[in-house]
Amino acid sequence: MGDNRVMTNPEPSPADPTSEHLLEPVQLIRQANTVMRTGRLLLASGCGSYRVRSSMQRVAASLGLDSIEAQVSVTDITATAWKGPIFRTEVVQGRAIGVNSDRIVTLENYTHDLEPGTSVEQVEEFLDEVESRPVLYSTLVGGLFSGLACAAFAFLNKGGPIECAIVFLAAMLGQIFRRSALHRDFNQFAVTLGAGLVAATSYLLVARGLFAAGVLDSVHASGYVSAVLFLVPGFPLITAALDLSRLDFTAGISRLAYAVMLLTCAAISVWVVSALFGLAPSESVLPQMPWSLLFALRILASALAAFGFAILFNSPINLALWAGLIGAIANTARLEFFDSGMIAQAAAGIGGLMVGILANIIAPRIRVPRLTLCVPAVVIMVPGAAVYRAIYYLNDGQTLEAMAWGVQAGFIVLALAIGLMLARIVTDREWRRVVAPRH
Repeated sequence: MGDNRVMTNPEPSPADPTSEHLLEPVQLIRQANTVMRTGRLLLASGCGSYRVRSSMQRVAASLGLDSIEAQVSVTDITATAWKGPIFRTEVVQGRAIGVNSDRIVTLENYTHDLEPGTSVEQVEEFLDEVESRPVLYSTLVGGLFSGLACAAFAFLNKGGPIECAIVFLAAMLGQIFRRSALHRDFNQFAVTLGAGLVAATSYLLVARGLFAAGVLDSVHASGYVSAVLFLVPGFPLITAALDLSRLDFTAGISRLAYAVMLLTCAAISVWVVSALFGLAPSESVLPQMPWSLLFALRILASALAAFGFAILFNSPINLALWAGLIGAIANTARLEFFDSGMIAQAAAGIGGLMVGILANIIAPRIRVPRLTLCVPAVVIMVPGAAVYRAIYYLNDGQTLEAMAWGVQAGFIVLALAIGLMLARIVTDREWRRVVAPRH
């Protein structure tokens, strides 16, 4: 889809070597189409608008275009390509919103390595190969790692070994349902709601059965909430914050609205099942064990959770391992700060800052975008239990309790985003300034 107009400056001089009649509008059309296709693939993979525009500009320069100006939202790109006195404006729209870290890494590295004089055919051939490349992991493998990540998150939320095992099963089933439904092009919000219902119901059915058999002393809400953590839209939340920090309100607000709608669907599914089963929020107690053992288990659980979410985002194994390392360091530090008496928002801000700094150190050395390392490590810090409590109390008519938990959850997420933004501003010179568009 596009606005197929080629526009010129009025009344060019026939003697001017850059006059319209000496230029090749057809070539401009092909070049602009290739640039737009690159941006569309990155956007559909979960890349932020800043990275989408940067990659499009690199492709445009390698193809011989003078400049390209693009406006990016969560689903659309509107761009104008310039070559001499003529320009072309196109609009592309894609309804498929997802996350594919492997594709982001591949396209980012390719556009960084492009040399001037690259032909349209060369770029198109590479894009064909990237677009036809299957995901790295099967539906079953993705489900297994989703279960692993959520089970590790359940331990970090004070769940015991039995609760973690139930969470593993429930999250695996929920992710398998979600991926199977998305591959059939069902509505994404309906799929999120359905996957939440599958995971939450699976957890409560198994937990209630074990409780009736005397294996569990209670049905822990922490494990119940952990079972749907795979539904947290980490990439849209983080990219929305980064876009807003660069005053890109078109992309930032649209991404934030998309993320909030997904979070709402997940929270509603949790509340519906809990209401049907009569489950109310309850406080979880930290398992009694020596501090040294708890510290070691927190490191391990944080690493496994971040690693599992990186795999869920279709990250290569080496990238997932580095994401696990970052998550282990940053999230363990956050939990220790919180246990020492620091307020949750401040601890989250420090955690986000550590994730951003570590990602900035590691990403250039392994040639991956910082975003692909940041998101898996930050997702495990999202306060899912607080969001669930806010929805529960709201529907129970306890408005003050709902507001209190909702504000707490919102400020923790905001603190995580601020920590990431500060790390980016401190470590990235280009991020400290807003570059005016080139004409």
